[in-house]
Order: sequence, then structure tokens, then C-alpha cells
Amino acid sequence: MFKLPKYIEPDFSQSQFTEAPDVRLLPSPVDKAAPRGFHATSIYPEYFKVDGKWLLAEDSRMDCVPVYENGKIYVREFRNIKKGDLIAVGRSEDASEGIYVHADCFEREEENKAATFSFRQSRSRETGFSCDYRQLYELLRHEKENGGYIVWVMGPACSFDAEARECFARLVENGYVNALLAGNALATHDLEGGFLGTALGMDIHTQEPHENGHYNHLDTINCINTYGSIPRFIEEEHIEDGIIHACVKNNVPFVLNGSIRDDGPLPEVYEHTYQGQDTIRSHVRKATTVIGMATVLHTIATGNMTPTYRVLEDGTIRPVYFYMVDTSEFAANKLGDRGSLSAKGIVTNVQDFMTNLCKGLGL
Repeated sequence: MFKLPKYIEPDFSQSQFTEAPDVRLLPSPVDKAAPRGFHATSIYPEYFKVDGKWLLAEDSRMDCVPVYENGKIYVREFRNIKKGDLIAVGRSEDASEGIYVHADCFEREEENKAATFSFRQSRSRETGFSCDYRQLYELLRHEKENGGYIVWVMGPACSFDAEARECFARLVENGYVNALLAGNALATHDLEGGFLGTALGMDIHTQEPHENGHYNHLDTINCINTYGSIPRFIEEEHIEDGIIHACVKNNVPFVLNGSIRDDGPLPEVYEHTYQGQDTIRSHVRKATTVIGMATVLHTIATGNMTPTYRVLEDGTIRPVYFYMVDTSEFAANKLGDRGSLSAKGIVTNVQDFMTNLCKGLGL
């Protein structure tokens, strides 16, 4: 049975903390800029000593700045800094400047120390992932039963196969999806599948190309834009399957962010980068598990906004779980290189992953 690890709070009675000074708080000189020597946040829980009391930044993300306001520490992007904001200054993380980064913060199972050397410790195409799947089944059931918030980050490959589309729709219908983050392409090709039976002109059942199939995604975009919205297109064209259809039908929010290479784009796509980023963060703020599939850049973007922990409404602090699924070892392990150290990679194609997930969850 899945069980969340216990959060281990720092022992603030130790001299390291009692003798530490209050953190320096300096006003921002102008909008969108911090004072020199500002502290930049990480993915870990961070505490700041103010008036002798250690305050946790409850809602964090990496590469941002801590702002003290109304008795709390808020973590804000540079673009959201206002002139006069009181910002924590200091770059040591051991409490000596009133800042403490709490990296080893969750209870861990006893590690096997019987051998000083062993094979197959990395995550690669030779790794067996059966244990990871079993853990993920238990985690997703726990999240569904205990009010978790499961965020999926998906690339267009997730829509290229009919069975994969059906599997994800079942995940949505059965409460395993709380938000979907993607780009223009995922929605376009998924809706193309429901509209014309193809994705990028390839039959989603047989993988055979259709004649003039290279027009299909453009015809889909054109038709959706003619109706003015994805929900109206689904209704008017009687679309009855797929990823986006399931989200619309079950009132699951989806966030589509544009890129410089987009065709169209679809009406719901955010064309302004920072509006899209803020909308992503509105879901990441609630996320307890994030699963990125077949999209390196979108997953890294989401990972950089996702801390290792979440403070629940009752004050409980729990870990945020993060998975990256891709056929490339490089992609599956990339988040670790970008600072998202809590991410776990699974090297497989997303069609097989979704099929296995549905079977494991009994859907």
C-alpha cells in the first residue's frame, strides 16, 4: 500500500538556527529587478528568519526571489517584482545569513548498503521499469482517493495512436487527470484524429498515410477556427473520442501554449509566453504528481516551476512526484540536469506507457 513519506522539519532549537541572524530584507530598486546579492530559490523547502522566527516559503519554484510581505514569504518571478518589495538578500544556504535550504527533508527507506559496487544503477533503455509502474499505479490511486492534483504534460506523439488516445480518455474519465498542459500540436493532431481519423495525415489505427493527408491537420485547424472554439467544434462536428474531447466532456482544464513554429494556432492557444506560463503555474501550484510524456521542452518548463514539496491546506508538507516518459534516455534524464532532481525517468514510447498504465489501473 502506498504511503507518503514523512516530512522532517529542521530542528530549529540547534545553535545553527538559534544563533543565526535575521535574513536581510532590502527593497527592490525598480519594477522587475531585485537588489544586488538577492537570494534565488531552489526546488527545495527554504526557510527565512524574520524577527527571530523561521518562515517557510510555502509556494515555491526555482530561479525566483523570496519577497517578505504581510508576515509571509512569497516566491515571485522577476517580472512580478514591484519597486519597494522587501527581498531576501544572501547566498549562503546554511542559516548563517538567515536563509536555510532544507534539501534532505523527507523520510527515506533504508538503503541497501550490502555492496559498495553494483551494476545497472542508472536509468536507461536496459533498465526494467516494472517496479516503477507498480509504484506509479499505487501513487495514482492514492492521489485520486486523497484529493491529489495530477498534472499531465503531453507532446503530440501522445495523439498518434488510437489506443493511446482511448487509454488517456479513460484516465480522464476515471479521475486520474486534473489538468493537461500541452502545445498547439497535441490538441491539433488529437482533434484531427477525431475529425478525420488521422494524425499528421497518418491513419491513427493502421499508421498508413492518407492521400493528401498533409492537409488534414490544416483542415482541422481551419475548421476549429471557423467555429471559434474547440468545444463548439467538438459539438458541431460530433467528435466523440480523443484526449481533448475527454477533457472538454469531463471539465478537465487544458492549457495550450504556443511556439514560434505553430500552424494556426487553435483559438485556445496562449500566444503570449508569460500569460501561458502564469496559467501553467496556476496548476503547478496545486500539483502533487506531474507526468511529462514525449515533450522535452514543455516538461522541462513545467519541471522548473515545480518544487519538490507541497504544503497542503491542513499544513501537512508532502513531496511532489515527477515522471518523465520518453523513448530517449537523454530526454528521460534531462530534468535532472536542469535542477529538477526529484524527477524519475521511464524510457519507453508513450503509446506503450499509456496502455500499460490503463491495464495496471484496471481501466
